[in-house]
Amino acid sequence: GRKDTQNIMDKKYEIIIYGATGFTGQICCKYLRDNYSDLVWAMAGRSATKLDQIKSEFNLDCDILVADGGDLDALKSLASQTKVVLSTAGPFARYGSLLVQACVEEGAHYTDITGENHWVRGLIDKHHEEAASKGIRIIPSCGYDSIPSDIGAFFTVSQFNKPVSRVDVYHQAQGGASGGTTETIFTMDGVGKEMRDPFVLNPEHTVSDEQREKSKDGIKVEQVDGLEGWAGVGVMAVANTRVVRRSAALMEQNQKPYGNNFTFGEHGLFATKRTARLASLGLVIGFLVLSTPLKHLVRPFLPKPGEGPSQETQDNGWFRATFVATSEDNERKICSMYGSGDPGYKSTAKLVCESALALARSNDLPGGQEYGGVLTSAVGLGHVLVERLKKAEIEFKVLS
Repeated sequence: GRKDTQNIMDKKYEIIIYGATGFTGQICCKYLRDNYSDLVWAMAGRSATKLDQIKSEFNLDCDILVADGGDLDALKSLASQTKVVLSTAGPFARYGSLLVQACVEEGAHYTDITGENHWVRGLIDKHHEEAASKGIRIIPSCGYDSIPSDIGAFFTVSQFNKPVSRVDVYHQAQGGASGGTTETIFTMDGVGKEMRDPFVLNPEHTVSDEQREKSKDGIKVEQVDGLEGWAGVGVMAVANTRVVRRSAALMEQNQKPYGNNFTFGEHGLFATKRTARLASLGLVIGFLVLSTPLKHLVRPFLPKPGEGPSQETQDNGWFRATFVATSEDNERKICSMYGSGDPGYKSTAKLVCESALALARSNDLPGGQEYGGVLTSAVGLGHVLVERLKKAEIEFKVLS
């Protein structure tokens, strides 16, 4: 482990953004330009022409590296030059697998914005042990999926000095969709059965019968004591809950358990009972359509890759996640996490950039220098990321 961790310190770049010409990649480039003028970084992707164009258009002070997602040698050369690779190049199941392999082989930490748990499951199976032995942190899902749910749950549990039995998150958000996101949904062919396992990302033998019983994906519409509005289905609950459950299991393995038989649920929060019902129904129908050939009929009506919401939509967007937690001795606390800026893009860029910066610049990440594996934001970044996000104007509050 020592040797590899040492190598990370001697790299030419702190961060390389892979997929820099995509919609979210561009916002990440602007974020680094505007907030970290002293950062030594590079932008990378498949097309030198596009990279040059973005570099001059945004007046970026960074190098350009060209590497195709299918070219392992080029990706290894890229990974060998940086402490951290930040990838926004989705769909990740299509473009991301060799890049992660390159990071593990060349000793670079890795983070991305994927919500594709079937792909992350594959990364765990392929790379967790080797990354752990080398002290390399591979931390997928560091955008709006799944940081608010995962770091928010971590923050909430850390407000108790005792075991927590249950956390539920209620999400509200305003923003637009991009072509990359829709493209990702359309590549998730034949992953139905895996997606339905609430513990698909857990290590083996980490799930009790009680946890299984209390972790079914729910679709009930109800009012929640202490919250305004009505709870319904969470748009990304199927992605985010799996990540939080992996966090809880890894925390337990690291002797920092959230609680005995800890369980987590995720929901949407809506102004009225009617909107909660309609949104929940719409989501259920949406998921059904996407699991049949009908999905090809709706594709032409949705944004194409590279397209995304207007600057105005991005600026006016926001997200709020409210956490209701109960300790084992039945004390209840409500916490919240809030960020301005379209959750899918502006907030996602901020969240993943700060995750990459935590990996590149922090000497006190949880678990110590030697710790690694295919991790989550809560387990691999933890309190370091919470503090960075607070400085980046993401609010964490204890409400009651």
